[in-house]
Amino acid sequence: MSERPEARPGPSAWRRLYVIARPRLTRGTLFVTVLAVLLGFALATQLRANRGQPLEGLREDELVRVLDDVTQNGQRLNGELRDLERTRDSLQGNETDLAAALAAAKDRADSLSILAGTIPATGPGVRIVITDPEHKIGASLLLDTIQELRDAGAEAIQIGSARVVTATYFTDADGTVRVGTQPLTSPYTILAIGEPATMASAMDIPGGVVESVHRLGGEATVASLDTVDITGIVTAKAPVFARPDTGTPSATK
Repeated sequence: MSERPEARPGPSAWRRLYVIARPRLTRGTLFVTVLAVLLGFALATQLRANRGQPLEGLREDELVRVLDDVTQNGQRLNGELRDLERTRDSLQGNETDLAAALAAAKDRADSLSILAGTIPATGPGVRIVITDPEHKIGASLLLDTIQELRDAGAEAIQIGSARVVTATYFTDADGTVRVGTQPLTSPYTILAIGEPATMASAMDIPGGVVESVHRLGGEATVASLDTVDITGIVTAKAPVFARPDTGTPSATK
């Protein structure tokens, strides 16, 4: 009786068997694989420290000691990891401090630029309108008005379209008032940013700006505003003679 040849799986059967049996990469298997690699590295390091002694040749107490050494190495690595995390947090804190310092420096630069008149400004303040139908109001009275506003805490001032800063000057020329080289015409509009009530009161004190304008036949109105926009700016000039004082004694005659 002849033997029947053994049936062998065809190509399609092998393909299905491969699909069923092949390992699938999941997050769990990946995590286990990483742990296995790390544990293997630690064991290999420990075995090298034990002069290459084969693991299967160790006694039970020696295997326990190897496991304890691996555990201690893991604890040491965890400690180093915590140190690195503290260093990272410290660096991030330094970055936060640096960002805060930069923000403070920017705020300081903006404040100085407003005082210097090199950038526009906005905020609460007053609008003063002075009319001079008899052409008796001159540079001195306008300058007194600016000074009264400064004494009342004005942080930014504009008259007409001209920004008023420490270097601004007023002159009478050719029957008109000039701020710097720019002529002004009545009515004179003055904008000032600061505490509105304080500046308005300063304009209306006995013998003050409002009374002086009335005495010369003019009219002065003061309006307190929630928002005053000062758009005039000046170009900052580099000092010719002044230099920052570094505290180093200079030679004197």
